Amino acid sequence: MPLSGVKILDLTTVLMGPYATQLLGDFGADVTKVEAAGGDSVRGIGPGRNDGMGAAFLAVNRNKRSISIDLKHESGRQLLLDLARTADVLVYNLRPHVMEKLGLTYEVFEAINPKLLYVGVYGYGRHGRYAKRPAYDDLIQAMTAIPSLYGQSTGSDPRYVPFPVVDRFVGLYAAMTIASALYERTRSGRGQRIDVPMFETMASVVLGDHIGGHAFVPPIGPPGYARQLSRSRRPYPTRDGYLAILPYNDEQCRRFFRSVDKLELFENDPRFADIGARTRNIDALYDIVADILTTRTTDEWLDVMAEADIPATPLYGLSDVFEDPHLREVGFFREQEHPTEGRVLSMRVPSEWSRTPPQHDRPAPRMGADFQGILTELGLSPERIEALTSAGVVKAGK
Repeated sequence: MPLSGVKILDLTTVLMGPYATQLLGDFGADVTKVEAAGGDSVRGIGPGRNDGMGAAFLAVNRNKRSISIDLKHESGRQLLLDLARTADVLVYNLRPHVMEKLGLTYEVFEAINPKLLYVGVYGYGRHGRYAKRPAYDDLIQAMTAIPSLYGQSTGSDPRYVPFPVVDRFVGLYAAMTIASALYERTRSGRGQRIDVPMFETMASVVLGDHIGGHAFVPPIGPPGYARQLSRSRRPYPTRDGYLAILPYNDEQCRRFFRSVDKLELFENDPRFADIGARTRNIDALYDIVADILTTRTTDEWLDVMAEADIPATPLYGLSDVFEDPHLREVGFFREQEHPTEGRVLSMRVPSEWSRTPPQHDRPAPRMGADFQGILTELGLSPERIEALTSAGVVKAGK
């Protein structure tokens, strides 16, 4: 696989960091999850068959081994340093000043392994005034205007996106950053310190669409993308349900209006003549589409749109996603037998490779389940391993 042979020490918890390292594990990296004595807090979230193995944990921790080390203990910190001597990447989501208090700075790791990539994924960049603040997905959503945009576009109170969009975006960006840094290292032969802050990363995502008139200096208009903020941008009611439809470019709009016997609106109304005009008059366009779609059933409209090659789909609920026939046909859902949790379901890596396909053969581990193998690979004797577990430096897995 693409990242076979890459060794990653994963000190992260909750979602963002574990998602990033799971992605790397899916592509072949050997990921060792280093957990505190109490384990990753996300282990207790969501339904589960056994304590510490909730659905939220299973979703972002496959293709990893687990060892539990007390990093507040000097012997625990030394053990982490020993593991880092042969690692390629260390990923953490403690704030930098916390890592400093533990004596686990980049300089310490660089001294023992100059090729190590020391990657921090946390709330705010280390050189700004917010550097020491704690951060979670909801806070970063709030600081990047996502709830405000939701309220503006719906005419309702501000609301968070109902899934951890920040953790997912930043985790994906962190994985891409690590893969890029590994490639750079093949040329330089050197490691480096890398920071992936949540606030800056998500600000770049949101403002990438909503920079608006602030793309120019001085600004020539307010920020915001009118089409995305339109209160009329929504799944449209049909006679018996809802339809999502987007005739976006000029040709699609022409075909749409022709298919509903309203071609004159496209050909004669300057508000809809091209994509720029439609964007300026997006509410009027959406309202016309909404009125038209109430006249037929969802299935009838799907047939019309398919004939005209217009992007359209019925509105799904979560249960519908699991039953989608396309996802079933492409083998999107994977069932595995977990050593302790029974039969479990996960989603495969969505990209498809012709020669070196990603895999996820190792289900998420129980806390500390792999400590014996990890410490044996490190060269520790059975007696030394027993001493570490007896002292509470390493917590024996179940």
